[in-house]
Order: sequence, then structure tokens, then C-alpha cells
Amino acid sequence: MLNSFNRMINRMNSHSRFSAFLLLLLALACLPSVSHASNADAFAKAVQLDDERGMKALLAAGVDPNQVVQKQRGETGLMLAEHEDSKKVFNVLLNARGIDLNLRARNGDTALMIASYKGDVAAVKALLDKEAEPNNTGWTALHYAAAIGNDQIVQMLLDASAYIDAGSPNHTTPIMMAARAGKILTVKLLLDSGADATLKNDLGMTAIDLAKKFEHDDIAEGLTHRLKQAGKL
Repeated sequence: MLNSFNRMINRMNSHSRFSAFLLLLLALACLPSVSHASNADAFAKAVQLDDERGMKALLAAGVDPNQVVQKQRGETGLMLAEHEDSKKVFNVLLNARGIDLNLRARNGDTALMIASYKGDVAAVKALLDKEAEPNNTGWTALHYAAAIGNDQIVQMLLDASAYIDAGSPNHTTPIMMAARAGKILTVKLLLDSGADATLKNDLGMTAIDLAKKFEHDDIAEGLTHRLKQAGKL
């Protein structure tokens, strides 16, 4: 391409040569961005199609494993792989050099939080084994696991030192989430593990209040009994 361009340059006058040279510089300057956009598209497609081989090739070519591929939600490839159930690509990214497991989407979610919300035990275990952080400000993976009543994930997170009384932006705790959703076994697990059922959210509501509001009377009665036994009511 450059040889042809040089021959063309030699046939031009000085002014035309200068103009053509500027055009070449502009064209060359666009190449990295075009290449970057192409790689980003290929990266996103590899995630969506669970294309393990394609993802490995992109990473080998130096593509950033942490790039955002879901612009609206601000999710990385690892997060999107969990959303899309792209398990092979998830494992490739999980083990990629330079991967940051604790990046957060626009709403504050991490890959661990998404896996916990989906009840994906294998992904949660894999992330924790790689030392993904279970604690962060705002909503946490434990809130999500408690809300869906997945006691296996709740226990895994507690074993990984997840803060049992983590407060959301409005100070809702995991046991409040479980009580609100009617997950009685999860409420018991959290209570037995040391959760404080007397805490209140910004509306002044405890786990008992939320259980009553959403008509989970068995949970409200059980919590009331336990708190009276402990001398907290």
C-alpha cells in the first residue's frame, strides 16, 4: 500500500503531495481505533456465543480481559458471561492474566453478586476460590443470596468472611432481605450464624416488621420467639 502511495506522491506537485500526506496520516491514525473497536466487538461476541477458543485467541493477542462489553449496564466480559450462562468463556476470563474480579457495574454489582443473585453455586465457588471480595459498600452478594434463599451460597459467603449484617444504601441487611422474601430457612441460618435481627433500615423496619408486612407470619413469630429468648425483646 505504501509503495503505491509513494509512486503516486512522486507524480504530484508539492502542494498536492502535502495534502495527500496529511490524508495518509489521518488514515493511519484511525487504524488503532478501528482495530480496538473490532476487538471489542469480537470480545463481546465471544462472550455471548460462549466461544472459548475465540476468547483465548483474543486474550493471547493482548485484548484487555476487563473491558466493558455491556455499555448500558457497564458490565465487563466476566459479568456478561455470567448473565449469558457462557460457562466456558467465564472460566477462561476467570483465569485470564490481569483479570480484576472485583470490578463493579454501573449499579454496583460485581461478578460475585451476579452469580449469587442467579444462584450459580459453581460460579460463586470459583470466584471465592480466586479470592473475589464478598464485602463492599452498598448491596452485597450476601444480600442477593439471602433474597433468593440459596442457603448453600449464603454459607459459602459467610465462610469467606462476608459481613453478616452488611447494610445496603438504605441499611437493609441480609436477614431483612430473607424475611421480606419469606425464606424461613435462610432467616434461621443467618440468625444461627449471628445476624442481628434487631437492626432497623432507614424506614425504621426490622426483619420482623418486614416479615409481617409481606405476610410471612411464621418468620415473624419465629424471630419474635428467638429474640424474646435472647432477652432482646
